[in-house]
Amino acid sequence: MKPKSKAVLLPIAVLYVFLQKKSRVCVWLYEVTNMRIEGRIDGFDEYMNIVLVDACEVYIKSGAKKQLGRILLKGDCITLIQSVDQ
Repeated sequence: MKPKSKAVLLPIAVLYVFLQKKSRVCVWLYEVTNMRIEGRIDGFDEYMNIVLVDACEVYIKSGAKKQLGRILLKGDCITLIQSVDQ
């Protein structure tokens, strides 16, 4: 019986998949617990600075959204990035 090998998936590779598929993502910000940012990744660099298009702020408690358009998020502000299921 062959042992199953596990592949290591780098964070940059995951971002690249989101970019290729034009997936809508939700970004959790460092020390901001009441709001998330959603958008589509338009570009990123090795520091995980990310350009989002069609971005909007989503407030957790009220569910209210505020349109932002195209934004740049610095990598040191980002806590988590996840795909948004639609």
